[in-house]
Amino acid sequence: MATMKSVQTCAVNAVDVVDVERPSPGPRDALMKIRACGICGTDVTFLHMGGAPFGPGGAMIPIPLGHEPAGEIVEVGAEVTDLKVGDRVVVNPQGAPSGIIGCGGRLGGMMEYLLIEDVEVGRSVAVFPDTMPFDVAALNEPMAVARHCVNRSGAGPTDKVVVLGAGPIGLGAAIWLKLRGVEHVVVADVIPERLETALAVGADAVINSATEDVTARLTELHGPAANALGQPRAGTDIYIDAAGAPAVFNATVASAKWGAKLVMVAVQKKSDAIDLGGMLRSELTLIASQGYPTEIFEVTPELVEHQERFAKLISHRVPFSEVESAFELTLTPGAAEKVVVTFE
Repeated sequence: MATMKSVQTCAVNAVDVVDVERPSPGPRDALMKIRACGICGTDVTFLHMGGAPFGPGGAMIPIPLGHEPAGEIVEVGAEVTDLKVGDRVVVNPQGAPSGIIGCGGRLGGMMEYLLIEDVEVGRSVAVFPDTMPFDVAALNEPMAVARHCVNRSGAGPTDKVVVLGAGPIGLGAAIWLKLRGVEHVVVADVIPERLETALAVGADAVINSATEDVTARLTELHGPAANALGQPRAGTDIYIDAAGAPAVFNATVASAKWGAKLVMVAVQKKSDAIDLGGMLRSELTLIASQGYPTEIFEVTPELVEHQERFAKLISHRVPFSEVESAFELTLTPGAAEKVVVTFE
């Protein structure tokens, strides 16, 4: 029996690298050799819990990790006609019949080989050219998340937009907003290095929300406006919450003019701290953005075209032989922006 290494959850805030059977593709499957896989905030959530609550009565069980893989096809089933050995592909984690890859499904992307079940180009995988490095290709899934929130925002060229949170999703949203032709995009965060990256990928201005008054700075940048009661507010049209903290949500409410929009892409926890009355006074439209219903492979050609810009989001490239240290980096607040694990 051929085996391979796979990363799965273990105790709280720890991973296990285990030997598992290397899969063999069926007639409609393909086998992909993983060449790069990103680590996401969702992975960190599973690590904090020590697994996923999918056991009997909600008990925690270990799960394979990794839902941002890029790699190359090394074997195809007899009935597969639209893929060939050597093709470089990115994967739709939500397209696996056995469950979402790396998010509770039977398979994970942080392993040496990934079985792609019932493979179909355009649905479960997309092919990309060898002009794009595997580490940048591994950004495909989070950039699809970022693209969906920008699509949900409906932002147009004349809109003034602020992205709250300069992690990979927030920075990806800033890139998509600029590629969409949006005239003025601001990024706010509390970590100076992330704000430097925001400017490097094309943000028009940044706000350090730890040291600056967000409403005052947005008013300087986007002009003055008012809420429904005539109280002074910033002229910002669209707020994108890529941070997921009640304080960020309420910073939006405190700044929002009459008719502004708030797109929530970050995962919010239950909170009694959100000022619903403030939302009412601005007639603030709340738009939730979850996943990537259509965007997972819409982004791939543009990722190829603008790869140098997207590559700036990667702060750390860690070899699979040191995968435990890669997860330690992501568990340390502020230590890394985007960690991509690379495979030989």
